[in-house]
Amino acid sequence: MSTDLTGRVCLVTGGGSGIGASSARALARAGATVVLTSRDRERLDRVASEITGAGGRADVVPCDLSGESAGGLVDETAGRHGRLDVLVHAAGNQVRKPTAEFTLADWDAVMEVHLRSGFVLAQAAVRHMTARGSGALVFVGSMTSARLGHPSTVAYAAAKSGLLGLARTLAVEYAADGVRVNTVLPGFIATDMAAQVTETPQRRALVSRIPQGRYGDPDEVGDVVAFLAGDDARYVTGETVTVDGGWSVA
Repeated sequence: MSTDLTGRVCLVTGGGSGIGASSARALARAGATVVLTSRDRERLDRVASEITGAGGRADVVPCDLSGESAGGLVDETAGRHGRLDVLVHAAGNQVRKPTAEFTLADWDAVMEVHLRSGFVLAQAAVRHMTARGSGALVFVGSMTSARLGHPSTVAYAAAKSGLLGLARTLAVEYAADGVRVNTVLPGFIATDMAAQVTETPQRRALVSRIPQGRYGDPDEVGDVVAFLAGDDARYVTGETVTVDGGWSVA
């Protein structure tokens, strides 16, 4: 079984690094035209060059998802390429501090990028996809939304939990229109964001429970994203797919 996305157009938020970049590369390997977006033009150009250098097709549209332009991003993608088949929402940010010290500005900064933009992007995407009678949305969630609580991540955990509810609702609401919506739950993955977390005895104890004995690679999540985007997953919708080396069942 090999995912074939030839001729399809995929918009990937957070496409300049981490799981977003790995998802973009996996989608491009499957034949899709990939539209990368994030705030960092330099990172986007680097990932796009990797994709085109390997024979794939990539476009770059810088965008700050904390602003008002998220919905227009979908329309711009469809306008440039004539269609939108897949939306992958992998953009992320984090504010780490004790809950008692959180400000509303901290809360809003995280909610805007993860949940508010997820809703705005999805709303715009389903309008295009229902008109075509097909499409796939893949949200990148977090273990903090379904499997564990972690100190000093209150806004992040709440935002990712909100994405789960958003995905399940959309999956039921638009299944009859040919649109599938799923969420990937990465475990401990070796991304730039994960590298910012201080190694503590608590964190080392958590990681020591991974049956496969290592952090995951972003490409291992990207491959799952590409699978969910393609026709091999045509009867999969409303699901949360965990990619954690067995951690959550150990």
